[in-house]
Amino acid sequence: MTIAPELSARILRLYDVEKWRVGTISRLLRVHRDTVHRVLAQSGLPTPSTPLRPSRIDPYGAFILQTLAQFPELSAVRLFGMVSERGYAGSGEHFRHLIAGMRPRPVAEAYLRLRTLPGEQAQVDWGHFGHLQIGRARRPLMAFVMVLSYSRAIFLRFFLDARMDSFLRGHVEAFASWGAGRMRTKTWTT
Repeated sequence: MTIAPELSARILRLYDVEKWRVGTISRLLRVHRDTVHRVLAQSGLPTPSTPLRPSRIDPYGAFILQTLAQFPELSAVRLFGMVSERGYAGSGEHFRHLIAGMRPRPVAEAYLRLRTLPGEQAQVDWGHFGHLQIGRARRPLMAFVMVLSYSRAIFLRFFLDARMDSFLRGHVEAFASWGAGRMRTKTWTT
């Protein structure tokens, strides 16, 4: 959103010449504080930052981080008791709020959750389970696996090869085991 050049000049004059605070300018001119900060940043003036006050938890920060690194599942109530014994005088509610931001986060895993309709998708793959000695022949033991994405129903059949006819036969047997060949009809009465 752009603002009028007159308003921008007025903001700059009130801040730089009159030495007004950002909150006072935004209240007087009825613009958002972020708008005032944006005008100041675009003009090259340093934007004021609110100095952070020291918190009651600051002296115990190293102890809390060390304890959470060692015991990440430790409850905030138990941690509050441990810090209170060491002299912390703050409230438990605010302490739990601060601890939530200090807890180590688990490493995010990349995966895609599939949301499918019944009968829409299945995943098929071969698995290799070594070799079988049949007489003098050494044959691979292959597992055909099909998983329905909606119901997570699994079909497993072992084959002695991974040829196309075995692959197609695995599909036919999987569909037959799930009853895909039978017609299901309803009779409606009016």
